[in-house]
Amino acid sequence: MDLQIKGKWNEIKGKVKQAYGNLTDDDLTHDEGKEDELLGKLQQKTGKGRDELVKWLNSL
Repeated sequence: MDLQIKGKWNEIKGKVKQAYGNLTDDDLTHDEGKEDELLGKLQQKTGKGRDELVKWLNSL
């Protein structure tokens, strides 16, 4: 399952921060081509699995 966040990351980032107040801007830094790194940080902070996070992020 691929993460589809190109072009709308700033909008998604706000929604993620609302859902998980413990996430920082550093946790949500997204560099093109480094989706796995971002997902790893989110997995550590949220306790959710990769596929669950990808599905959730793509739905935002």
